[in-house]
Amino acid sequence: MRSMKLYDLATHLGATLHGDGETEITGVAGIEEAAAGQITFVSNPRYAAAARTTQASAVLVAPDFPEIAAATLRLANPDLAFAHAIALLHPSPVFPPGIHPTAVIDPGATIGPGAHIGAYAVVGNSVRIGERAVLLPHVVLYPGVTAGRDFFAHAHAVVREGCVLGDRVILQNGVVVGGDGFGFAKRDDGSWHKIPQSGPVRIGNDVEIQANACIDRASIGATVIADGAKIDNLVQVGHGSSVGEHTLLCAQVGLAGSTEVGRNVVLAGQVGVAGHCRIGDGAVATAQSGIPNDVAPGKIVSGYPAIDNRQWLRASAVFQRLPELLRRFPKKKQNERSIEE
Repeated sequence: MRSMKLYDLATHLGATLHGDGETEITGVAGIEEAAAGQITFVSNPRYAAAARTTQASAVLVAPDFPEIAAATLRLANPDLAFAHAIALLHPSPVFPPGIHPTAVIDPGATIGPGAHIGAYAVVGNSVRIGERAVLLPHVVLYPGVTAGRDFFAHAHAVVREGCVLGDRVILQNGVVVGGDGFGFAKRDDGSWHKIPQSGPVRIGNDVEIQANACIDRASIGATVIADGAKIDNLVQVGHGSSVGEHTLLCAQVGLAGSTEVGRNVVLAGQVGVAGHCRIGDGAVATAQSGIPNDVAPGKIVSGYPAIDNRQWLRASAVFQRLPELLRRFPKKKQNERSIEE
């Protein structure tokens, strides 16, 4: 952790400062928990009132935000600026170049300059790693893996044979890239025969895959994650699926095999998508939606089976009132006789 004068922080962030630039900033915090010496931010209007009473020394806000007691740093995107402030005040650890003596590196592997290879990491034959890569302890790269510049693999990440990763890819702890897809053919006697998973996973540039997510290899072709996609903890991407540029797959999303997800899509937590479905560019699925069919570009869907979000909101409101609505209907008498009798 480091400290900065508020003036210097504003300069780094490109913000307009309203307040005492000599104030020392030592950390970051949420607006309701922040104390003196810390900086916070407001990007959601629901927290605007909290900015008036925050104990933070400074608040990152939009240019038209009203004046408050705390100093303000004004700029167009306070949320993004807060991320930069965290990086400035809490810099990530630096891993110096070098190979730990317990690492196992095949003689046929190619390691780029400036790489850091941690304890008990394993690098297989014909692996190619770009410059400044970091492999932390117990990372395993199977034979034939290719990873670009500034590749960063946290402890216990695994990349299987033949997979290709671009520049600046980050794998958090426990990620498995290229594990076998779930493919089995039924024999005549009812038992299952494993379908070989021959295709690799191909990951573009600037992709981050977070803890314990699994990206399965394809039976044929490839599983593809495009540039800039972000994949959260415990996500499952089935074999032969594709994920478009800058798409977000939030925690516990599951894509069955051969799912096609477009660009700039957001699948919120615990969304499930059936196999062979196509999710159009810019679509959004709210949390716990189940998607059994294609989703048009730009559509917002909710529920199971997933329907238009506005329709789902109306249906949910009615569902909560069903007991009340049911009481409005008279109950049929047990021994009521028909008119014919």
